[in-house]
Amino acid sequence: MKEDTEQAELLNAFFASVLTAKAGPQLEVREEAWRKDDLPLVEEDQVRDHLSKLNTFKFMGPKGIHPQVLRKLVDVTAEPLYIIFGRSWRTREVCKDWRKAKVTSVFKKGKKEDPGNYRPVSLTSIPGKVTEHLILDTIIKHVEKKKVIRSSQHGFTKGKSCLTSLIAFYDGMTGWVDEERPVDVVYLDCSKAFDTVSHNILLGKLRKCGLNECTLRWIENRLNGRTQRVVISGTESSWRPVTSGVPRGQYWAQSCLTSSSTTWMTS
Repeated sequence: MKEDTEQAELLNAFFASVLTAKAGPQLEVREEAWRKDDLPLVEEDQVRDHLSKLNTFKFMGPKGIHPQVLRKLVDVTAEPLYIIFGRSWRTREVCKDWRKAKVTSVFKKGKKEDPGNYRPVSLTSIPGKVTEHLILDTIIKHVEKKKVIRSSQHGFTKGKSCLTSLIAFYDGMTGWVDEERPVDVVYLDCSKAFDTVSHNILLGKLRKCGLNECTLRWIENRLNGRTQRVVISGTESSWRPVTSGVPRGQYWAQSCLTSSSTTWMTS
């Protein structure tokens, strides 16, 4: 038990050490942010649809609400959750429980004694995740309407994958080679990409994309005040503040990153 506690504290300290020091994004409040036309709407059918599609094999969040329970009791839980989600989105208030994460560590490779060889995976509130899916629906509709994401972007994009990216890359490369044109290829891999995302930059880019202020404020409040603790064999570490980055595995966050990324291949 003591060994598990020490390991959990060690891993949590390492995961927190890669975060940037400052978290608090300060968004400029604009008058048009509070117009009724801008307020996003949540329909009960949307909530019901998301609850009925919950993956029952996913782990529980910090409060121990299993997705299987919410899915099986969808006829009972859909209406109250619809009210909670709608109010949260309209008022930009995010439940404290939705900001807490139980972190499980996934061993990658190398020496098991090195904390750097473990990847943190955040287990967050299931109701909070459903809200994030509703937020994602809005972001996707917006970026598709405004054509924010380039056709060259394949990561975290609906209908695309690593395979489609490789096919497009191979097609472009072979075409230029056949034309006997010189080709330069640059490969980049950002270390701790999800953990070191600046909230200020992320929110600033989403604003430039024209995302409505109500959703921007919700995302800001979702990112601020986050805490995490590592769990090993049921033994929990102490809580630590999360001052940067986005929750790994959260689809809305991945969509946010996708909307402000691009791919280059030049000749």
